[in-house]
Amino acid sequence: MPPMAISKADESGKATSKTFDYYEEKSAGGYIGLIIAEHSYVSPEGKADKGQLSISDDRDIRGLRDMVSIVHKNDTKIMAQMNHAGAATTPDVTGLAQLSASAVRMPEDSMTAPKGKLTIPLPKEMTIADIKKTVDDFTKAALRAKAAGFDGVEIHSAHGYLLNQFYSPLTNKRSDEYTGRTIRGRIKLHLEIIESIREAVGNDYPLALRLGACDYMAGGSTVEDSILAVKEFEKAGIDFIDISGGFCGYINPTSHKPGYFDELSKVIKDSVSIPVVLTGGIVDAETAEMLLKQEKADLIGVGRTILKDSAWAKKAMQL
Repeated sequence: MPPMAISKADESGKATSKTFDYYEEKSAGGYIGLIIAEHSYVSPEGKADKGQLSISDDRDIRGLRDMVSIVHKNDTKIMAQMNHAGAATTPDVTGLAQLSASAVRMPEDSMTAPKGKLTIPLPKEMTIADIKKTVDDFTKAALRAKAAGFDGVEIHSAHGYLLNQFYSPLTNKRSDEYTGRTIRGRIKLHLEIIESIREAVGNDYPLALRLGACDYMAGGSTVEDSILAVKEFEKAGIDFIDISGGFCGYINPTSHKPGYFDELSKVIKDSVSIPVVLTGGIVDAETAEMLLKQEKADLIGVGRTILKDSAWAKKAMQL
């Protein structure tokens, strides 16, 4: 089950009884091989929405530990997903100024562009100090996830959030070492976060990255970019890569078939040795098995179908 925002946390981002009930229901029976929990913000300025889960404070650990315990009791593995929204939030949510790779507006077609974005001031281009803080925030969040008992962590770099804003030429107009002109500049922050987390959590703690592997917009990131990027992520210590779209969000505007990001996952899988996860529009077990047999991916994520039907995995295993 891939990460899906459920907005059931309290105002401070703490897990609530509604959070616990949700993960209890989804993991019941142990039929899902792995749950990647909803995106959790690593710092207050990175909060995407009201009701989003926090992993930004040591006081969050207790509730996260209770959540993990519920899922583990149901014989299911669970990973945390860590995120910073960057310019894909509003001061109404955070009470703070927006930060981004550059002082440019989110693309008009971005699914995560804030509502009423034309009236919002341009985001602040992050300074080197801001960037170093972000690396530290992700690293501390990973340590909290490990302390809470999560079976691993995933870094969110898709759907128009901060790391996607650094990755995409549409929003990264920098000319310094994080330059948007080269793929190496666009993934420098990613690599710094990966290397810092890996040093902090050790070599044996699973670390994944969800990548918006193509923006599907003129002048945006391409699958060729992502092949180069994922090779570097693998070298830096990523254990598996989770493929999604970039600023197009979690749909592919060019394809509506089940597994609609398989054109991306296939070529990336053929380019690296780490496992690749494919999610997108997969509603039945037969299609999931077909995509695996076609070697489009190593793992299949089933999202909205499980969101609608918590017994989907049980039914699939009984076929």
